[in-house]
Amino acid sequence: MVNQDDRNHLSLLKKIALRVMTERGFYPDFSPQAIAELDAIKGPAVQTDESTRDLRNLVWCSIDNDDSRDLDQLTVAEALADGNVKILVAIADVDAIVKKQSAIDEHAQRNTTSIYTAAETFPMLPEKLSTNLTSLNDESDRLAIVIEMIFTEDVMLQSSDLYKATVRNQANLTYNSVAAWLESSGPIPRGIELVKGLDENIRLQDKVAQKLKTQRFQHGALYLETIETRPVFFGEELTDIDTDKKNRAKDIIEDFMIATNGVTARYLSNKKFISLRRVVRVPKYWGRIVELALERGSTLPRKPDAKALEQFLLSAKTSDPLRFPDLSLSIIKLLGKGEYIVELPGDNDSAGHFGLAVKDYAHSTAPNRRYPDLITQRLLKAAMAGNPMPYANEELEKLAVHCTETEDAAKKVERQVTKSAAAILLQSRIGEQFDAIVTGASEKGMWVRLFHPPVEGRLVNGSKDLNVGSELRVQLVHTDVERGFIDFKKVK
Repeated sequence: MVNQDDRNHLSLLKKIALRVMTERGFYPDFSPQAIAELDAIKGPAVQTDESTRDLRNLVWCSIDNDDSRDLDQLTVAEALADGNVKILVAIADVDAIVKKQSAIDEHAQRNTTSIYTAAETFPMLPEKLSTNLTSLNDESDRLAIVIEMIFTEDVMLQSSDLYKATVRNQANLTYNSVAAWLESSGPIPRGIELVKGLDENIRLQDKVAQKLKTQRFQHGALYLETIETRPVFFGEELTDIDTDKKNRAKDIIEDFMIATNGVTARYLSNKKFISLRRVVRVPKYWGRIVELALERGSTLPRKPDAKALEQFLLSAKTSDPLRFPDLSLSIIKLLGKGEYIVELPGDNDSAGHFGLAVKDYAHSTAPNRRYPDLITQRLLKAAMAGNPMPYANEELEKLAVHCTETEDAAKKVERQVTKSAAAILLQSRIGEQFDAIVTGASEKGMWVRLFHPPVEGRLVNGSKDLNVGSELRVQLVHTDVERGFIDFKKVK
């Protein structure tokens, strides 16, 4: 039993994370066989054939979270003489070291994803690889798969290509500092300042990404804004829970990765290769989405319509920004979960990704963190080399189901530890009152979220006459750190 009076918050959360990982069927530790394989790896993969291009001279950069150490992709832009723009995305060649059916690969296949809890990261691959030898670290030569995309001035994809290359990250940048600079609310990051031409290059990347974002919304991509939280520690003590928000730098990576995932999916299709697709099907609960819109004075078509839903979401964001994250969360739940499916050569009837308004979508940009991306990388390399498919149809079908199930379980692990962190933060504040908003209602009860800290808990009384979106004053009455339970009562 976890001691809730333990003042070492980080240690306490690590114990909870380890327990929940095991309960959900994950392997927190690597096998002795995997460790033995790891010990035998002495350095990064090096060029083995003449088809690998040398692109180390380009002003590649990575943009990621402040604490990210597993760097999967680099980006660079080039303005062409005809007004078009070439965007290059380099993806770490993880398969060059992690071979199919190796002990390290078996661990990755079991967990299928890195799991990022509030206390500890459980990497899909050993950190010697994921944060070093297969990570696109700054000032390090690395093998990569490069996806080349040429966009016209109105960001129509004119052509694309894939090839192997050696790359070198010139600057390891972070979302928040780059976004503040792009939005003129912060200084130029030192990493950009030190690399000649990188400032103009990132501004060009930003310009293309913003156009791609606008184009996606015009095609029916959904603008959804949920509250993503992260713990704030001072040493071992949990001191606050903060929120992460979208920004311009995140847009660069998001929109380039969406474009890249489309290119890789179509490349495999054109090569008559089997592929693993990421889909969010047409929502089963469209009727309830229509009802939600009607409750807010808007009318949606009877049949699922992404463009109409996007217009409703934009209107809701403008008219009621305070409640919009909770509306977004409700819409996400009603859209249904994403899943992995297998698309056979010549099969063009895949469901596509409803929320992104794209049909061809194969996860390919994070092979250090997600096993479906490593699978896709192996398929791409075989297709590029003219080799046989590395996965049989039945094998890939089973992996698609497994990856879907473990991804769902991983999210539950992360949520559980986040809830326990929230309970730790509030456990000394029993009896205090807070302003809150109703975020959900079900047979199990009604749920409210505090405005600060942004944590959610169950309302144990006074739910009569309250609806999702209602604001109220609550009092904290109970916390359970181990189970992540937080209970409030309505203040009359």
